[in-house]
Amino acid sequence: MSQKVPASPGPRPSAYRSLLPWQVREQRFRPARFGRRGLDPADVRVFLNRLAAEMAAHDDALRSARLEAARLGFELRRLRAERVRRPNAGRR
Repeated sequence: MSQKVPASPGPRPSAYRSLLPWQVREQRFRPARFGRRGLDPADVRVFLNRLAAEMAAHDDALRSARLEAARLGFELRRLRAERVRRPNAGRR
């Protein structure tokens, strides 16, 4: 289930898809070949779980910010419409 990540920073290719927290949690690594050193699977799992938790927290914060922006946009449109109905309200 390995996914290729662009080697260089910068604009993402249109086919590139952001990783989701569940994809990080489910990522598996092949064991090192015989005679080679490898990574401690427990350490890798701890790191991936931490990364997934941080990604989920960022996703939640982004979702909340988008909802708040939508709410404020709606309120702004409502206030503008109200002002159009009463053109002289608030002027002295």
